Amino acid sequence: MMRRQAIEVTGLRKSFGDHLVLDGIELGVPAGTVLALLGPNGAGKTTIVNILSTLLKADSGQAWVGGHDVATEADAVRKSIGVTGQFSAVDNLLTGEENLRLMADLHHLGRSTGRQRVAQLLERFDLLEARNKTAATYSGGMRRRLDIAMTLVSEPSVIFLDEPTTGLDPRSRRNMWDIVRGLVADGVTVLLTTQYLEEADALAGRIAVLDHGKLVAEGAPEELKRRVPGGHVRLRFPDGHNLEIAAKVLDHTISADHELTLRVPDDGNIGSLRRLLDRLDDASVEVDQLTVHTPDLDDVYLAFTGSPAERPAESIEAVTR
Repeated sequence: MMRRQAIEVTGLRKSFGDHLVLDGIELGVPAGTVLALLGPNGAGKTTIVNILSTLLKADSGQAWVGGHDVATEADAVRKSIGVTGQFSAVDNLLTGEENLRLMADLHHLGRSTGRQRVAQLLERFDLLEARNKTAATYSGGMRRRLDIAMTLVSEPSVIFLDEPTTGLDPRSRRNMWDIVRGLVADGVTVLLTTQYLEEADALAGRIAVLDHGKLVAEGAPEELKRRVPGGHVRLRFPDGHNLEIAAKVLDHTISADHELTLRVPDDGNIGSLRRLLDRLDDASVEVDQLTVHTPDLDDVYLAFTGSPAERPAESIEAVTR
């Protein structure tokens, strides 16, 4: 049966002894997109990656990667994927070029094809000048670039990046983001686990939030942000007179430290902003400045992880598309 998505997961469960790590996970990742898995340590992110990359067997449920069943077609899955784990697979005693040639040999690319592929990757990842230096001399960012280049030797269609930028400085992290964007532009599917919410926001078309082994939220970043309370519009007025009229029109209380501003709950969409400004305009209220504040992924993360009683009232079905 032809699978419709690059990664499909249904009813995935995994326990270690009495500890339930994954509890009926359902996921789908279209080809050529990025899905970011977020969640606290121990939520099950790495376990999902290990199952999908055939390093670990699920207790129940099914998973397909690149159209192949992870349980029954493990060899076919391995041929279609690349994995960059939390810890680098680079051999420090080898040069950058030797590391890549080793991967080419392991994938049986042949001498000519392998050398051509290595040369392409050295250039693509800006490692040409350092190709004859041992990996032990590389900076953290260079080692990560080499690590991903090694993952790409076999030209996988699906790549698992398990916290790929941990420990990198901001510049190296952003360079890594550019690499991921380039992969997706080439049609590669990326499943990314990360602890950096800014990273997920910058790269992922969809985000899945795991907590205590369950998928507690899934959707596009903007979808998830809209479902978390806390959005508001901050209005600044030229004087106290306009502030008082606005407060009456909007039925809003002026705070003691108002500084000529009102903070009005609002989700920030165009329709609601237009209605808000129309009400003020009808009352001839003059507004100096308007600023829209919407929840970010930090708010999403905090809202959907932790105690189930603290999560938004909307269920996972309400935030899944």
